[in-house]
Amino acid sequence: MAQPTPLLDTIRTPADLRAMPVSSLAQVASELRAETIDAAAVSGGHFGAGLGVIELTVALHYVFDTPRDRLIWDVGHQTYPHKILTGRRGRIRSIRRSDGLYGFTQRSESEYDPFGAAHSSTSISAGLGMAVARDLRHQDNQVVCVIGDGAMSAGMAYEAMNNAGAMDTRLIVILNDNGMSIAPAVGALTNYLSWLVSSRPFLGLRDIAKQLARRFPRGLRAVAGRAEEYARGMLTGGTLFEELGFYYVGPVDGHNIDTLVSVLQNVREAKSLGPVLVHVITEKGKGHPFAKPDLEKYHAISGFDPTTREIRKSSGNAPTYTSVFANALIEAARADERVVAITAAMPSGTGLDRFAAVFPTRMFDVGIAEQHAVTFAAGLAVEGFKPFCAIYSSFLQRAYDQIIHDVALQKLPVRFAIDRAGLVGQDGATHAGSYDIAYLAALPSMVVMAAADEAELVHMVATAAAIDDRPSAFRYPRGEAQGVDLPEHGVPLEIGRGRIIREGTKVAILSLGARLGECLKAAEHLASLGLSATVADARFAKPLDHALVNRLVQHHEILVTVEDGAVGGFGSHVLHHLAGSNLLGRGCRVRSMNLPDVFIGHGTPKEQYEQAGLTARHIAAEVLSALDRDARELDFRSLA
Repeated sequence: MAQPTPLLDTIRTPADLRAMPVSSLAQVASELRAETIDAAAVSGGHFGAGLGVIELTVALHYVFDTPRDRLIWDVGHQTYPHKILTGRRGRIRSIRRSDGLYGFTQRSESEYDPFGAAHSSTSISAGLGMAVARDLRHQDNQVVCVIGDGAMSAGMAYEAMNNAGAMDTRLIVILNDNGMSIAPAVGALTNYLSWLVSSRPFLGLRDIAKQLARRFPRGLRAVAGRAEEYARGMLTGGTLFEELGFYYVGPVDGHNIDTLVSVLQNVREAKSLGPVLVHVITEKGKGHPFAKPDLEKYHAISGFDPTTREIRKSSGNAPTYTSVFANALIEAARADERVVAITAAMPSGTGLDRFAAVFPTRMFDVGIAEQHAVTFAAGLAVEGFKPFCAIYSSFLQRAYDQIIHDVALQKLPVRFAIDRAGLVGQDGATHAGSYDIAYLAALPSMVVMAAADEAELVHMVATAAAIDDRPSAFRYPRGEAQGVDLPEHGVPLEIGRGRIIREGTKVAILSLGARLGECLKAAEHLASLGLSATVADARFAKPLDHALVNRLVQHHEILVTVEDGAVGGFGSHVLHHLAGSNLLGRGCRVRSMNLPDVFIGHGTPKEQYEQAGLTARHIAAEVLSALDRDARELDFRSLA
C-alpha cells in the first residue's frame, strides 16, 4: 500500500514548496522518497541516483527561484524527484514509455528543464553559457549546476571549471559526491565548517583580511594569500577547486535538509563571489526498499512488486548480446595474453565486469572519459597489445577526434566493441546508436562489422582479435539476442565478405546487422505473393563485399539494402559503389532503407522500429513499391 503523502499532494510547482516553513521540508523529502519508490515499482528506470538526491532536490527548489533561477542537472537520470516537484507527478509513472515523460531532462517537456541532457559532464559548460548570457543582459538570476562525482572524471567538466574560474562569472556548482570520497567523512563538525565558510561573517572576515593583506609588502602579501588558501584547503579538502578559481564550500551532508538549506541560502546571498562549488555527500539509492543493496544493480531497474520487492525479470531465454560479447572476449583473452579490455565507466553495461573477474589486471575502467579511453587504447596498441575498447555507440561519438587522429591516421589495431547499436528503447534518442556506421565507415583503413545475431558476434570478436594491421569495429544491439546456437569457438571471418542466407530469383534484400531477422520474415511473405527473394547478410559495411553486391544487382530485378543506422551509412556505400561501377540503371532497381532523418523518441524497441519503418512489413512494402505494386497486397497481420 502506498504511503500517504499529504504535504506532497499540495505541491503543484516549486512555488508551493517555497510557501512552506523550513520545518516541513523533512516530511516533504520523506514523502517524495516514498513517491519515487512507488513510481519506480510501476515504471522502472533509473532508480538509485534519484533516491540519493531527494533532500538536495527539495532544498534546491526551496532556496532558488526556479525556473527563473536555472537549475541544470548533469546527465539527468537523477531527476525523477525533480520532475515530481515541477508539475509532472501525474505522469511520472509514464516515464521512459512511448508518449510519456523522458527519462532525462528535456527542454520541450518543462520550463524547469533549462537544458536537455542524457550524457554526462555537460552541465558546467552549459551553465557557464547561461551565466554569461545573464550577465550580458544585466540580469541577476542564479545558475546552478548539479554534477555527480562520476561525471567529474570527464575532462569536459574541468575545461568548463577552468574557463569559469578564469572569467570569475557568478555560477554555483553542486558536486554530488556519492562514492569517490574526495573529502573526509561528513559529521557535525564538517557541517558546521561548511556553514561557516559560506556565511556572511566568514566572507566579511575574508574580505577584511584581503584588504589588510594589500597593505603588506609584496612578499608578505603572497604568503598571507597562500596561508588563507591552504588553511581552507586543509580544513575542507577544497584546494583543487580553489586552484581552478572556485570558492569551495563543503563537504555538506546531502541528507540533512536543514544544513543543506542553510548552506545554499548563504551561497545564494553571497553575490560578490564568482564561481562557487558546494561539495555535497550523498548515498546513492538512499532509502531503497530492497534487503540487499547493490548500487550497480539498482542504478536502473525494470520495475518491481511493491509488496514483495521482487524485481521483474525478462521472460526471454536468449542471452543478451552484451553477455555473449563478454564471454567471447574472455575466450580471446585466454588464447592471447595480449588481449586487454577498456571501458569508460560502464563495466557492467558493457559486460567487462565479467572480463575483470577473470582477468583483473587486464581490464581498465578509465572513468567517464571516452576521449582518453581511445587514445589510451592507441598507446597500448603501439606497444603490441590487443586493446578492445568497449563503449556504447552514442558515447563513442564523444571520442571521434581521437578515433580519427590517434587511431585511424596511424592505422593502429584498436578494436571497438560498439554496444547499443541501433535504437535502444526507453533511453530514447540521446542513447540511440544511429550514427556509428556512417562516422566509422568514412575513415580510411577502418574495418566495420555488424552482427546479425549472437553467433555472428562471437565470430566478429575473433575477427577483430585477428586483425593486427588496422583499426576495426563491430556493432551489436542492446538486449536479448536471437536465440541461435552459439559456436563452441569464434572463427575469424574473411575480411569484407558477406554471406547468402536465402536464395531467390526476383528480389534481393541485403541486410547489415540485426535487422536480418525482419528481412527473412519479409522474404517469406513476398514468397507467398509469388516474389522469390534472396536474403544476404553483408557482415561488413567496410570493406564492402563488391562481388556480392554486383551479383545481387546483376541477377535480381530489385535490390533493397536494410540497416539500423542513419542516412549516409551502409546503403550510401552500396550506392556509391554501384554508381562508380556503372551498375545503376541497368535493369535492377535499388532502394536503401535506414533510420529516418529524425530523432526517434523513447518507447519500446518494437515501437521505435515501427516508427522508423524498419520492420518486416515495411521491408516487404518497399519491395512492392519498387515493383510498382500496391502495398495493400500485404497481409499485415502475418507480419505483425
